[in-house]
Amino acid sequence: MSNVLDVVIELFTWVGLGVGILLAVAALILYVADGTWVPVRAVVEDVDGHRVVRWFDEHGGVNEAPLSSHDDARIGSADMADIFARRGSSHRMRLTQTSPVVRFVALLAAGVLGLGVVAFAVSIVLLFTQG
Repeated sequence: MSNVLDVVIELFTWVGLGVGILLAVAALILYVADGTWVPVRAVVEDVDGHRVVRWFDEHGGVNEAPLSSHDDARIGSADMADIFARRGSSHRMRLTQTSPVVRFVALLAAGVLGLGVVAFAVSIVLLFTQG
């Protein structure tokens, strides 16, 4: 039984640390690729049966983006909304500063790395208690 436990812990250690590091690198790449999002105050308007948000960028230009049904439901009937606009893009906005995909991959990386670290610590404890 002890040999099976050692193999399982060793497997969790290597897979946890290896996959965790790969996921952390992927999260970092996704974070950099996501770009810079700046907070802006936007005006919500009805245009041809659908709602859009319009805001001024840091250069004084007017930007516009259509609201998805999810974003429209979150904003509700408000005339103005606090949004985050992608710097350098005139038609990209979202309601959160960080990307949900980046957050998910980063949390997954932290969880898998945590599993690897715990398995490594258990293997060290078992190494000294079995001998």
